[in-house]
Amino acid sequence: METNKSVKEPTEEKNSRWKRMLKKFGVAGIIFFTVKGIITSTMIYFLGKNFWTIISGYFSGIFQ
Repeated sequence: METNKSVKEPTEEKNSRWKRMLKKFGVAGIIFFTVKGIITSTMIYFLGKNFWTIISGYFSGIFQ
């Protein structure tokens, strides 16, 4: 009598991505990475918008 234990159902093996992340980082880790991502995205947006203005102002201030 043969059993096919090597063939597993994909639904058994596949855990939710959120459950795996929650188990690995915990609730505080998920909150931390979410807030960090929001702050980083905001900084990139606003600094990228005025990047050349800030850089040119900085260098013109140095050489005056």
